[in-house]
Amino acid sequence: MYISRSLLLQTLSKKFSTQIERKLEGKIAVITGAASGIGKETAAKFINHGAKVVIADIQRQLGQETASELGPNATFVPCDVTKESEISDVVDYAVSQHGQLDIMYNNAGIACRTSPSVVDLDLALFDRVMAINVRGVVAGIKHAARVMIPRGHGCILCTASVTGVIGGLAQPTYSTSKSSVIGIVKSVTAQLCKQGIRINCISPFAIPTPFSLDEMKQYFPGVESQDLAKILHSASELKGAYCEPIDVANAALFLASEDAKFISGHNLVIDGGFTSFKSLNLVDQVQ
Repeated sequence: MYISRSLLLQTLSKKFSTQIERKLEGKIAVITGAASGIGKETAAKFINHGAKVVIADIQRQLGQETASELGPNATFVPCDVTKESEISDVVDYAVSQHGQLDIMYNNAGIACRTSPSVVDLDLALFDRVMAINVRGVVAGIKHAARVMIPRGHGCILCTASVTGVIGGLAQPTYSTSKSSVIGIVKSVTAQLCKQGIRINCISPFAIPTPFSLDEMKQYFPGVESQDLAKILHSASELKGAYCEPIDVANAALFLASEDAKFISGHNLVIDGGFTSFKSLNLVDQVQ
């Protein structure tokens, strides 16, 4: 059975709590899409650092199992981010149960299993992806700000993607949704800064979680998950390293903590330099 690094650290911290700096002590966080993958890893990391986390996810059984696994500082609330009322309810639940909301991480999203050709663009599917990946993020920002503004502080995070930074890495629908998230964060930063609220987004490289592997299986039928993971890892430009959920969780912890107290309106790209350059590989071609 796979045990994440954050969950292992959480267990060890119970024994060695005095030796670990807890950067989110007393903080209350809501994380959407936290039943699995990046969201779950981040929830475990936040709890390990002293936060209480509300896991908001449309997957009821898996969400409840995740909350039980993460322990008494995790609670699960069903949430479909396409329904604004449910996002509002999750935020209100956090405030009613804990008296405050310090961190809102809009992480929920779906992949886009459509043709890469814009000519074959399925606009009905486009609308669905945008409803979850974009409208759900906007609703999360809206309702987090609603309860954070009266307190004069708070932190909002959103999951974007390297596919929203440069084109050609994914289908137009998914890339559009993720570039929109980056644009949303930029568009509301000035307004929220005046209220003492920081907002940032995180753009990870492809990670072999069920989220990405399920989509890859559509294009590589019959290929085993471990082999698909190797394909993703081979795309890394940074020798000897590849992107994992813990990397995103560590970034989220940094941005949510006082270590990032003067960082707002930023898109933290976690890609091992992938989007920073394009090599001509002339030497390789000559050889």
